[in-house]
Amino acid sequence: MLDSPDLYVKAFGYTVFLFLVSGVLSVVLGTVLVAMRVGPVSVLSRAATAYVTVVRNTPLVMIFLFFQLGAPKVFQTLRFSWVDIHIGPYDFTAFFSAAVVALTLYTSCFVCESLRAGINAVPLGQAEAARAIGLPFGGVMTQVVLPQAFRASVPPLASTLIALLKNTSVAGVFGVIEAAAQMKSFTNDFASERTGIFIMFALGYVVLVEIVSAVAIYFERRWRIA
Repeated sequence: MLDSPDLYVKAFGYTVFLFLVSGVLSVVLGTVLVAMRVGPVSVLSRAATAYVTVVRNTPLVMIFLFFQLGAPKVFQTLRFSWVDIHIGPYDFTAFFSAAVVALTLYTSCFVCESLRAGINAVPLGQAEAARAIGLPFGGVMTQVVLPQAFRASVPPLASTLIALLKNTSVAGVFGVIEAAAQMKSFTNDFASERTGIFIMFALGYVVLVEIVSAVAIYFERRWRIA
């Protein structure tokens, strides 16, 4: 493996790309879902509740299988054959896109639940006061409730994003050569060095998780003081 450090770095590069793209999209979709769940429109609230309940209780591997085998046969667009982006040594094609969609749909449910716990921590009187001065539901959420909910939800959101980081390893089963997939390739090619390979890749994941944890601690302390 020491003869191929570029493959090691590239594999973790795919892991980081998967994490960043899926993480941002998960936070956006999770925020929309929680707004629907606590909103005044009962149809949207029930739809969001049903979506979160079903997807959250479905194994991630089944969601990956759906987007790899089932969805492309029903919806041509979900083949993701229209995605063909290349940045340096990284190729972002159909496999990567399907992995991002699967990870986003799965993780957004947990983001939604983390934010819902944060919303419950916001005093009810603040939302009522915002409505009393004429703010519509959107204004109450974006200007009063959600900013405080995000501050209160930093620890559970960090745990959700760390779980997302580790869940990127599932993408390797479906063709994305991220860290876990590259580790499997290395252990097949260099059987006598398996222990060292496991340690190197485990250290890579530990470093990434520690970075996410450090960012979460920074925001938790900053927003607590504010």
